[in-house]
Amino acid sequence: MKRALICLFGLIVMVFLANYSYAHTPLCSCCDNGDGTVTCEGGFSDGSSAAGVSMTVLDKSGKVLIKGKMNEDSEFTFKKPDVPYTVVFDAGPGHAVKVDSKDITE
Repeated sequence: MKRALICLFGLIVMVFLANYSYAHTPLCSCCDNGDGTVTCEGGFSDGSSAAGVSMTVLDKSGKVLIKGKMNEDSEFTFKKPDVPYTVVFDAGPGHAVKVDSKDITE
């Protein structure tokens, strides 16, 4: 009986932690503004703000082209590079999103 209660308690804890881990999924989308700039909007699946989240624009070799942070509106606008690039929304381990330039449209 005691073993069954311990197993049940462990199962409840695992279910709670599994739900908690999905509650804070990072989200980021970028749009070409048509004026030589790109704006990315970020946030989390639980509705929390991405203000202050680190943003990096890399070329295909991994060289940093632009570094910045999401503003108070969870937006990051930058001058569109002339080379293929990747935008990285980095809110920490397990909370990073990469957006390839070929997926950014007007």
